[in-house]
Amino acid sequence: MIPRAGYRTGDPPSMAALAADGLRELIVSGALVPGERIIETQVGERLGVSRPPLREAMKVLENEGLIQLVPRRGAIVTPMTLHDVYEIVTLRATLEQMAIRLGVPVPAEARLERLREALETMEANALAGEETSASADSYRFHLALVALSGHQRLEASYRAIQLQLQIYMNLNRRARAASETLIARAARHRALFELVLAGDVDGVLEELAGDASLSFVREFGPTLPAGSPEADAWLRGILAQRV
Repeated sequence: MIPRAGYRTGDPPSMAALAADGLRELIVSGALVPGERIIETQVGERLGVSRPPLREAMKVLENEGLIQLVPRRGAIVTPMTLHDVYEIVTLRATLEQMAIRLGVPVPAEARLERLREALETMEANALAGEETSASADSYRFHLALVALSGHQRLEASYRAIQLQLQIYMNLNRRARAASETLIARAARHRALFELVLAGDVDGVLEELAGDASLSFVREFGPTLPAGSPEADAWLRGILAQRV
């Protein structure tokens, strides 16, 4: 069913806009993965829309870079190259490190409360076995982590890569699913929260720099297409480090 939240009363969205929201959610939640073909009949049935608004929606998501319309193949979720992963992961790390250096120890209780609420949501979803919420939970927690800085432009920069981050987080979660349960994952984030609570800047930075966010890179990085000199060197450095 297409999500209908977030629209003003008296300003109903078009079916195409609703279809775009639904299709976007399928992609960022990991229900459709990079490189996967979008079969219109199946997706339309899943979202409860006919082909015309779905095709309008696909044009919107093509403009957003989330899908590609390929001659004779139809629509596919935009594949993720090694250079894409390199940019997403390194930019995320840079923004989070800056935020921690600015925001820990936490100067305002309201900022800490936002992080606590994100953690509690993650823990509740873990107990319920909500695997489809994994990337949203991760993004919400890490956005709250960035918000500890009180730096609005820094937070805006993090929000600007939300879709790419959630797609990567889903891929990374899949790579870790066999070795880390949702409950173990929530416990890892609880430990990170405790380090923030203790004002341990170095401890938080060390935890963020750990291997947990690189499982996808280690397992699938060598098979990804279209690297670059920078991305290739980055991957070699990661693979040279043994867990």
